[in-house]
Amino acid sequence: MGHLEDRRPVSPERTPSGYFKPGRLLRRALRAPARLYDWHLGWLLGHRFLRLTHRGRRSGRRYRTVLEVVGRDRHSGEYLVMAGFGPKSEWYRNLQANPHAVQIDIGGERFVPQHRLLTQDEALVMLEAYERRNRIVAPIIRRVLAGLIGQPYDGSDTARHTVVRALPMIAFRPGPAA
Repeated sequence: MGHLEDRRPVSPERTPSGYFKPGRLLRRALRAPARLYDWHLGWLLGHRFLRLTHRGRRSGRRYRTVLEVVGRDRHSGEYLVMAGFGPKSEWYRNLQANPHAVQIDIGGERFVPQHRLLTQDEALVMLEAYERRNRIVAPIIRRVLAGLIGQPYDGSDTARHTVVRALPMIAFRPGPAA
């Protein structure tokens, strides 16, 4: 979601690795939250989306990517996101190569984050809670997840296991004050 580093036109097909790539119309829709952040209106999104500022693994350039928040742990202050395009997501690969994200913007707050990869058990719980909270749009969520993992998704435990194996979940929380 958000800022896409590669500006080449992409058809809505699967990549050689099997992951879904969005078409032109979907890419425009996915950029809408990023535009709000660019216009200093990210607070309108509340805690539904966050903007991650990270460094390129080869270039060292700063990139901004808007991600949907799939869960929040109020006790630890963590915001949970999913690498929707799998472990090949550019922002995810950048975080693996350079584990110090630059900044998170969410709602009206901004912080330098620490992050961690959720365990499969944690991710299963979060995915189930996300589906439960969004049950009105469950058919849409199931279609999107099916497209992302490249196979049918029915919301069963087996299907959830497939999703959390294919799409990593990451937790961001404010780092220690400098």
